[in-house]
Formats: sequence, C-alpha cells, structure tokens
Amino acid sequence: MEEIEVPSREELEEMRSKAFTRKVALTTAIYAVVLAITSLAGNTATKEMMLFQQRASDQWAFYQAKNIRELIYRTESMRLEAEMLERRASMKPDAVKRYETLLSDMRAEQSRYLGEKEEIEKEAKTLEGERDKFLAKDPYFDYAEVLLQISIVLASISILAVSRPVYLISFCSAVLGALLMLDGHFLIFKLPFLH
Repeated sequence: MEEIEVPSREELEEMRSKAFTRKVALTTAIYAVVLAITSLAGNTATKEMMLFQQRASDQWAFYQAKNIRELIYRTESMRLEAEMLERRASMKPDAVKRYETLLSDMRAEQSRYLGEKEEIEKEAKTLEGERDKFLAKDPYFDYAEVLLQISIVLASISILAVSRPVYLISFCSAVLGALLMLDGHFLIFKLPFLH
C-alpha cells in the first residue's frame, strides 16, 4: 500500500492564505471596475449640469435682450402717444394717420417681444430643471467614489494582514458605494444629507 503524504500545518495555512489572496484580489478588481463606472457617471453628471447651466444662462441672456427691446418699444409707444395728445389738434390728417400707424406697429412689436419672452422664460426654466436633476445626482457619485476607493484600500490591507474582518468591512463599503452609485443614476432614494 502506498503511503499518503499529509501536508503540514504550515503548508495548509499557506494554501488557505493563497486562496484568500486570490479571492480578495478578484473582488478588488471588481471594486475597481465599479469605481471606474462611478467616476465616469460622476464626471458625466457634472458635465451635463454645467452644460444645462450654460444653456439656461444663454436663455436668460436672450430673455433680457427681448425684455430690453420690449421696453424700448413700450417707451417709444408712450412717447408717441403723448406727442399725439399734445399736437393732435395742430397736425395734418396725413401726419395723424402716420403717427397712428407707427403707434400701432410699435404696440405690435411690444406684444411680439412679450410673447417671445414668455417662451424663452419657459425654456430657461426647463433647462434649469434639467440642471437641477444632474446637480442632485452628483453627490451620490462623489460619495460612492470615496466608499469604493476606501474599499480598495481596505481590501489591500486585508491581503497584507490576512484579515477576514478587514475584508468584510471592505466588502460592506463597496456594496454601499455601489448602492450610492445606482441611486445616483436613478435617484430612487433621496438621502437628506446629500441635498
């Protein structure tokens, strides 16, 4: 009968340590992938927020330009109206007709600018709403990144110390980070400390 060689205690411990190291290394790689996705999503949220802010600012500048034009036409209408009241009796019928046409045209332009302003304001507020949506998402990605980075560090420490409790803490931190990242995408739960 052949003799079976039983591994020594040190050999068993080394085999167990290698298995643990491989397991932690694999999960650390997964943490890194989730961190990369989180980082990309956070950068995208920031860029979108800034883009919508810029577009909203452009709309508000356009609104101000329309507002100034409307004010110019309103002021001119009032000036023409006052001038007509003052001079109407001494004016020729052709001049009165010309003033009335100008006054009518200026009031029409004033109304047009007023209507355009309302559309521009609605568009600016819509863009601000989109900006606010991305603004609300951004902190979730930031905190998720931090937790995932901490997870990677703790996993590395668990390999060096061959410590399962430290690995478990890194795993919990990674799960929490992944949940925050998912919540950043979908805003299912609004956490009060992030708003």
